[in-house]
Amino acid sequence: MKRSFLLALDQGTTSTRAILFGADGQPRRSHGVPLRQFYPANGWVEHDGAEIWQAALTACRRAMLGTPKSRIAAIGVTNQRETTLIWDKATGKPLHHAIVWQDRRTAARCDALKAKGWDSKIVRKTGLLLDPYFSATKLEWLLKNVKGAKAKARRGDILFGTMDTWLVWNLTGGKVHATDVSNASRTMLLNLKTLDWDKELLKLFGIPRAMLPDVRDSAGDFGVTDKKLFGAAIPILGVAGDQQAASVGQACFAPGDVKSTYGTGCFVLVNTGAAITHSKNRLLATSLYRRGNSKIYAIEGSIFIAGAVVQWLRDALSVIPNSRAVEALARRAEPAEGLYFIPAFTGLGAPYWNPTARAAIIGLTRDMGKAELARAALDAVCYQTRDLLEAIAADMRGAGLMKLRRLKVDGGMVANDGFCQRLADLTGLPVERPTVIETTALGAAYLAGLGAGIFKDTKDIAAHWKLDKRFIPVLKKRERDLLYQGWRQAVARVL
Repeated sequence: MKRSFLLALDQGTTSTRAILFGADGQPRRSHGVPLRQFYPANGWVEHDGAEIWQAALTACRRAMLGTPKSRIAAIGVTNQRETTLIWDKATGKPLHHAIVWQDRRTAARCDALKAKGWDSKIVRKTGLLLDPYFSATKLEWLLKNVKGAKAKARRGDILFGTMDTWLVWNLTGGKVHATDVSNASRTMLLNLKTLDWDKELLKLFGIPRAMLPDVRDSAGDFGVTDKKLFGAAIPILGVAGDQQAASVGQACFAPGDVKSTYGTGCFVLVNTGAAITHSKNRLLATSLYRRGNSKIYAIEGSIFIAGAVVQWLRDALSVIPNSRAVEALARRAEPAEGLYFIPAFTGLGAPYWNPTARAAIIGLTRDMGKAELARAALDAVCYQTRDLLEAIAADMRGAGLMKLRRLKVDGGMVANDGFCQRLADLTGLPVERPTVIETTALGAAYLAGLGAGIFKDTKDIAAHWKLDKRFIPVLKKRERDLLYQGWRQAVARVL
């Protein structure tokens, strides 16, 4: 029987999912497992690594039910990036909870390094800004605060990984300790030019090379699954961080192609081709993917809170019974001039990069209620997207790239038509939603499919992209710009 299915394992911030795709890029079966978060202190966010692995195993087994393992050509893995875990090489047990990308516990350490002038050097080497968001200071913290960890790490008895590495290590029964270039480029330890670990940065953060994973192609060989897990050894042929995987799933293969993913956070990536384009507007240069001799880079802007603001309305305020209800509630809102919601629960990301900023609702009046608050929360995601697009457009002009002409969107929030229309209105760009909005998982499947020979090349993948709906801006430019000016003034008050 023909191996015509691809399994994507998508390990996210709030859930772990597995989706079985056909060779046509259409999902056949999926299963998701919710993920707990732990908040041991103000600004600290953690996950249980063992729980993540068990959830991944359950999700994969459920998604493969009814499909002969002989028909699954390969597995692709995609994951929440920057989240940092260390584990015992012999027992496979985590030595501490994983420190999540949202965690801000190392803000003071980053400030101290900035005071010593390390920020500009780190930008030149890694493309990243010196910030607690990335893995380096998280790993440094673990080595300093987990008893005996530093000495064991030097001996190679402790391993480090982001969630892709942790999952591959477990899937292969501990035989493969590896990551791909896209995930490695988010650690603040990878030299973006050489795509290898940077010796000077390892020394700065006191990280032994022996604990770091091999850096491999995104569409590459990551071993085979332990036969005991699924009853067959299935090749793992694709790995990418969630946002880079979403770019692949959105077929953003040409320089200037841009996508925006709306999950827990929001991440806008623009393909810059084979050239590293260092941002002059406080965005990030990052690896998009590597396949053979083809190195592709991107500029990225990161918003820490997107869908998470809807979860906050649901869980903390009980404004809505479930996330889907936010659209209907926001539609009932009366005009609320001057109302702005800045959801800086864990600081502000690009282009502000202020880890100490905190959330605020500005402009409340007595006649405003739940509906107006819901719309302001959704608008906040749109305004933050415009913040990123303005910075990206400036960088693209400086690099001689084409002007932004459309915004491809994906992720859970874009199932909301009202949100997509508002996004078009407040950014001034046509918004395009594909038929498959789970493009993070789809991108992982595509990368695995390249390795398995199901797809010949990126052109073959691009031919599978299909438009579901296009949202055209209807708001007048003058009104859009006035609203955005109010947003900038509200953010300035928070900062």
